[in-house]
Amino acid sequence: MSGICYLVGAGPGDLGLVTLKAKECIEKAEVLVYDALSSPELLAWAPEGCEKIYAGKRAAAHAIAQDQINDLIVEKTQAGKVVVRLKGGDPMIFGRGGEEAAELAQEGVPFEIVPGISSTIGGPCYAGIPVTHRDHCSQLTIFTGHEDPTKPGSSIDYEQIAKAPGTKVFVMGVARMREITSELITAGALPDTPIALTRWATTSRQKTLVGTLKTIADLVEETGFKSPAVAVIGDVVKEREVISWFEKRPLFGKRVVVTRTREQAGVLSQKLMALGADVIEIPTIKIDPPKDVSEFCESVRAVHTYDWLVFTSPNGVEKFFEQFYKEYRDARSIGGVKIAAIGPSTAKKIAEYRFTIDLLPEKYVAEGLVSAFEKLQIENQTVLWVKAEESRSVVSAGLTKLGAIVDECVSYQTVPATDDPTGAQERLKEEGADYITFTSGSTVENFFALGLDWPEGCQAVSIGPITSKELMKNLKQPYLEAKQSDIAGLVDVILNNQ
Repeated sequence: MSGICYLVGAGPGDLGLVTLKAKECIEKAEVLVYDALSSPELLAWAPEGCEKIYAGKRAAAHAIAQDQINDLIVEKTQAGKVVVRLKGGDPMIFGRGGEEAAELAQEGVPFEIVPGISSTIGGPCYAGIPVTHRDHCSQLTIFTGHEDPTKPGSSIDYEQIAKAPGTKVFVMGVARMREITSELITAGALPDTPIALTRWATTSRQKTLVGTLKTIADLVEETGFKSPAVAVIGDVVKEREVISWFEKRPLFGKRVVVTRTREQAGVLSQKLMALGADVIEIPTIKIDPPKDVSEFCESVRAVHTYDWLVFTSPNGVEKFFEQFYKEYRDARSIGGVKIAAIGPSTAKKIAEYRFTIDLLPEKYVAEGLVSAFEKLQIENQTVLWVKAEESRSVVSAGLTKLGAIVDECVSYQTVPATDDPTGAQERLKEEGADYITFTSGSTVENFFALGLDWPEGCQAVSIGPITSKELMKNLKQPYLEAKQSDIAGLVDVILNNQ
């Protein structure tokens, strides 16, 4: 069987800057050999059973030496595997992709190169610096601040770079900043030439330091500025004062922890990241099948016999309709049942299956749902409540009191998620957070079960009163609570606290 190796650029860090082809390659990978990536979420795109091999490099710390990486991707591809060699930025811009491609070609191994957006271009863009500009330059020079240490001398001609017109961009040079800038000044560059360094470019951890060739080394030392960073030299740096955009968003510089399930974290994370927040996803729960699967299947099969179908979570909607379409091929098999949703997120999930809702409460909690039913005549009507194993009995008890005949359809159970595949828990320990968000009582309970110290100065944010009750049992300090018990309300309360 013939394998193939894809040399794939992962972009500079922002997950939205990854190409469609890169995503397609990762999704079919049988072996994923990856560097230290700014977006560990990329790894989640790999299929189940994919062999993941870390080959990252940070300064002098190499997980696997380059010659061993070359041998590895050749060996795995020759074994008939679909291999993805995932590299930050673009594999052919100071990424040693050319060396890996040459090795594959020499061994007669099939391969393809998938370009990515390089940090040398994407980084300055996110810092508000155009690397070319009609008013400033029409030439761009890109060089590396880190050369092969085994070479007898430097191959960088600083005199030529200093004399070249236009913008200069270099990467991997923070540790040698004083040496690089001194070489350029000695070679004829003006000491007052503007320079900007952007660290963790295109991510919510981005920081930019601006100075001149004469002052930047001192500023790096004074501020403790670290790599990875991209440096831009030239008058284009002045444009940052006008067009800087990424670092001006309302939550920029704020670190927010999202504790939802790995599958559900995306919606909340995306909203927060769009506002500039540095999001750390620490899923504290995961969704498992119900304890009694056969009873769940029976309830779904009988849905057409009920007057009302009540959903109190998006997870319940998803699990119910997954089973419904296993039982029935035609959506009309649901019969004339009316549908109620506890809130907008649940209603939105129902709409994904092309069903409309008949009842949405004013308050998006179980008590609000019962109150909404009080305005209707449901005595002797049959209700199928799709719920989690551990849900409170408020809906069942409330509707029964109104005279309805209620059956419970347990569609899933939440169980603790303790694994940490992206190192998010470790990052929280080291860097702390400004906010930790909770979207249910179970996320609260399981977060505190992880035994993580509460970060200094951090505020808890609750989606609503039921979640807040669980918070009060575990946290002896003030917290923020969303006025509207949904994701939009959760984001609003953080925004309003700035």
